[in-house]
Amino acid sequence: MIPDKLKSGDEVRVIAPSRSMAILGEDCKEIATKRLEDLGLKVTFGKHVLEYDEDYMCTNVEARAEDLNDAFRDTNVKAILTVIGGFNSNQILKYIDFDMIKENPKIFCGFSDITILSNSIYAKTGIVTYSGPHYSSFGMQKGFMEYEMEYFKKMFFDDKEIEIEASKEWSDDAWFLDQENREFIKNDGMFVINEGEATGRIVGGNLCTLNLLQGTEYMPNIEDSVLFIEDDEMVGKAFLTEFDRDLVSLIMQPRF
Repeated sequence: MIPDKLKSGDEVRVIAPSRSMAILGEDCKEIATKRLEDLGLKVTFGKHVLEYDEDYMCTNVEARAEDLNDAFRDTNVKAILTVIGGFNSNQILKYIDFDMIKENPKIFCGFSDITILSNSIYAKTGIVTYSGPHYSSFGMQKGFMEYEMEYFKKMFFDDKEIEIEASKEWSDDAWFLDQENREFIKNDGMFVINEGEATGRIVGGNLCTLNLLQGTEYMPNIEDSVLFIEDDEMVGKAFLTEFDRDLVSLIMQPRF
């Protein structure tokens, strides 16, 4: 099931199934909300998005699941954006009403730890979900996220076929800490290892997070799929070895 596209006047609900919105600066929230409103969207927030436990940087399991279920249940909401990623979205899976979600398909978008929820929703309901910007991603100052905005509008507002081109630049800086001093790196484009053509359902997300679903009822069928994966360097110098063994673990899954 493919959710309906967005149009001016539609309501977008922001929820925090991973880290709390309390960790965002006021400037980030102001910019993000205004940028979405400039697209003609009405921005609302889950009732638990600002609740915060210092040890986990989020609120409790039941509250996070409640906001997600409420967002899907509310017929006024046409799209759901997650605040930011984190580490523990898998805590709430048993509290999600997937039968209700299946009856209320709508856009669900996020990345990183949200890979857990995107793939679980797809596996349990057949609803197409989206790996894309968090609410916090929209908090970048003007001039720094035109590429992201271009594809957000193409994906969620237009009905035309989309060709994905590489961005001209990319960054790996702590933009959320200092918006004035950005460092951009020229993008040489996509690197093709083996020439060819393929078609399939796009499945993937954050690699080490996707692998947490292996062997569970929430793991999507990866047969006949185009796999896309991303990961971070939080493990430092061990990144290459961790990425390699995580990828091999995925390759060894049935129906890969």
